[in-house]
Amino acid sequence: MTTDTLPVIDVRDLRNSATRRAIDAACREWGFFQIVGHGIGDDTIAALRRAMYDFFALPLPAKHAILRTAENPWGFYDRELTRHTRDWKQIYDYGPPDGGALVPQFPRDLPAFRPAIMRFYEACDALALELVRAIAANLGMPRHALDRHFRPDHTSFLRLNYYPPCPAPARPADSSTARGGYLGVNAHTDAGALTLLLQDEQPGLEVLHDGTWHLVEPRDDALVVNIGDIVQVWSNDRYRAALHRGLVSTDVARYSAPFFFNPAYSTEYAPLPSTIDELHPARYKPIHWGTFRARRAAGDYADAGEYHTIAHYSL
Repeated sequence: MTTDTLPVIDVRDLRNSATRRAIDAACREWGFFQIVGHGIGDDTIAALRRAMYDFFALPLPAKHAILRTAENPWGFYDRELTRHTRDWKQIYDYGPPDGGALVPQFPRDLPAFRPAIMRFYEACDALALELVRAIAANLGMPRHALDRHFRPDHTSFLRLNYYPPCPAPARPADSSTARGGYLGVNAHTDAGALTLLLQDEQPGLEVLHDGTWHLVEPRDDALVVNIGDIVQVWSNDRYRAALHRGLVSTDVARYSAPFFFNPAYSTEYAPLPSTIDELHPARYKPIHWGTFRARRAAGDYADAGEYHTIAHYSL
């Protein structure tokens, strides 16, 4: 393990050529970077943090009152699996209603919770779209070429993570899942387009880079960004989604809030035309996001057969 720092990029002007080059290099080399100048206000972030701390401080029955299910994934959960292995964490997931089974759930006794969650969610949604536009341009496409997958519909969601003190933390030297102990989140790549992460002051996020786990030191002024499997497919493997995991401690709790920027369920994604030529044929067949997401989500609740990844669509 090393504490080498991720690239830190000021994203105040995402049309600036130097900013775009920095994002391109970070996506090529790490699949992760930190951003400053992101425009999400201190008050929005502070309100989100208060909501997160207040929610997880509730008695367990109050949290179980808004338990998420396989049918409605918005709510509280404390038995999640990653790669069919139990994580040491509690979570709360918020996403927009879909007019059907997907209904946001909010704790009854925390009136400030809902507006704090929705305000942070909307700010992350706007920022993530701008980052995707920069990535599209870096991959040789028009800036707005990918907008149609996220507007007017998308399937993005915000998660609150609480990692309680753990009696048996695990820290495998390789990318295997925890054995004889627990990780907060077992090693994985994110299935969607990209993720924005708000950390607290406790370091615990590790990224696998060049075969070594790198601890990401939190910065008060930064969000962590990582590309997901969809961007890897769009880039035809020019950018690779990095394995990452969350650590736990015997005596210190940790909190974080990732926003997962995901396209509409109807989206089909494949290598972008600008990434394909005679020397670089397409490496993936088209993938339907709704089908892929359903298969991946099934593994959150039970050991549902083989863990679904983009490798299943490799050419």
